[in-house]
Formats: sequence, C-alpha cells, structure tokens
Amino acid sequence: MINILIADNSILIQLGIKSLLSEEKQFNFINDATTKEELIYLNKEIKPDVIIVDLESLFVNELEISLIKKQNKNACILGISKHVSKKSIINYLNSGVTSFLLKECDKNEIIDAINSTAQGLRFLCGKIAHAIACNEEINLTPNYLKQVSCEGLVVSEREIEVIKFIAEGLSNKQIADVMYLSTHTINTHRKNIMNKLGINNTAGIVMFAVRNNILN
Repeated sequence: MINILIADNSILIQLGIKSLLSEEKQFNFINDATTKEELIYLNKEIKPDVIIVDLESLFVNELEISLIKKQNKNACILGISKHVSKKSIINYLNSGVTSFLLKECDKNEIIDAINSTAQGLRFLCGKIAHAIACNEEINLTPNYLKQVSCEGLVVSEREIEVIKFIAEGLSNKQIADVMYLSTHTINTHRKNIMNKLGINNTAGIVMFAVRNNILN
C-alpha cells in the first residue's frame, strides 16, 4: 500500500486525481493540502510515502522542498503541473523532487509515475525529459509540447550510474571495467538511455547529468 498526500490549490484537481485512480487498490489517499503551510504540516504529522504536489500553484521553493525531505526522510515527491518553466523543473529536481509530470499526462502514465516514485526511481514525463536533455534552452510552450512524445520514462539506478560515468568522460570500455560488465552491455545501456531521453549524442547525456545533479 502506498500512502499518498495530494497537495494542490484546486480542490477539483485533488478530487480528479482520486477519482481517476479510485480503482487502484495499492493507492491510499490519506489527506489533502490546499496551501503550502498545510503541506508542510501534514507531511510532518502523517508522513506519506508519496506527495503528489503542484509546486507552482502552492509556491513551494527549493528550501521548502529540503524542509519537507528533512521532516519525512522516506517521502518521495512527485511534482505535477500544468505550466512550469524548464529552469524551475531543473531546480526542483536538484532540490529533492523525485519525479515530474505534466497535468496533461494520461492515467497509465500517472499510475506508473506514482509506483516508480514510491520506489525512489526518477520518473519523468517524456516531454520534460527531452527538454532537460537538450543542449539548447527550450521553452515549454504549447507548440513545443505538441511536437514531443509525452510517454513517460523511468531512469533506473543502473542507468544513472552509466550516465554519471559517461558525463565524467569514461569510454564504454572503462565503464564496463568499473561496473564489472561487458562492453556490449554498456553500449546497450547507452543506446537505451539515448532512446529514453530522445537525444542522439553524448552531449545530451552530459547535459541531463548536470541538470539532474547526477554528478554530485
């Protein structure tokens, strides 16, 4: 059972999420928050496993994300928003937010995101992942979002390791030696990572690593 706290300034959104996922028996919606202050208080008191929160609508900043994580070390945060800047997403992820979706994502993607987030895995809406991984600065405008797949992705712990080593400049052979895997396996991981992120070069992997604080 995954205990979930929903934090959004719209009661309709709160009810909508619960109604959409009402048949998912593994989800236990234990409370709701409509303000930042309620979110911080309830997180401390009831210690949910997953917090689904519209960080923009509640004006939650990076310091408050750190406070939430400090209050409840086991909490994983799933950010979900309608309109959010690329810079804000990067800052949120670097501050401790585990996963991020757009509110336009479909039911199956939301379910996958919650399950992955509860396990501490990073789940990103495909549109967000693509924007983060690109070298150039991209504005998440409606026109841009229409051109990119929304299909979500999970970056596994093993893939995070590979991304880190690639960003540090190691070759496939060197990464294979460090991880005690074959060069073929590392090459497969590299291809899978590029496919997931929607990029076709190492520079994109490096950018993703930097913007997701993977090198620290």
